[in-house]
Amino acid sequence: MKITWLGHASFIIETGGKKIITDPFEEKVGYPLYAGEVDIATVSHDHYDHNAVHLLKGDPLVVKGRGVFELAGIKITGYPSYHDKRKGEERGENTVYKIESEELSILHLGDLGHILDDRMVEEIGRVDILLIPVGGVYTINAEEAFALAQKINPRIIIPMHFATPALTFTLAPVEDFTSKFAHTVKKPYLYLERKEDLPGETEVIVLDYTNS
Repeated sequence: MKITWLGHASFIIETGGKKIITDPFEEKVGYPLYAGEVDIATVSHDHYDHNAVHLLKGDPLVVKGRGVFELAGIKITGYPSYHDKRKGEERGENTVYKIESEELSILHLGDLGHILDDRMVEEIGRVDILLIPVGGVYTINAEEAFALAQKINPRIIIPMHFATPALTFTLAPVEDFTSKFAHTVKKPYLYLERKEDLPGETEVIVLDYTNS
């Protein structure tokens, strides 16, 4: 399995011979658009910086909302959540996706605006790799992301949705989140050949969108 960050909340997950893109964005977000074809696209909510499936190449299966979706041995489960702390009154709903493939589980939190409660964390179950927004403003902030990451307790944490030189609007820097951990690793992408390649203890990995 290979995970590459395209910027914002968008990743390319290569697994089982397929390519999954999460939360594809429009060009005005600031990052380069993905030029390759994809097989599956997940959309956490209908905002332009997360739902640009019309720009994707190929004929991807578009996954939106709650429920279970399966393709070629890849299982994707959508869990309901909110884009704010007032049950969607301010910015609407958000879908959290658990992606299971190659005996690994990834949780993509989209534009989550609140800390998931214990019931939802228990329902989601084991998470190996957590893709979590940390930039605040439109999502949970660094402090909330840290608290939620402790609850979920994944083996790998990959922050997303934070300020970079490419982004055209204001979010907090990733350092607000990573400074809460004793050690952070920077990588161009994450590659795991098998489940046994997961670290023994929780590791924070910051990916570089310029390598996508």
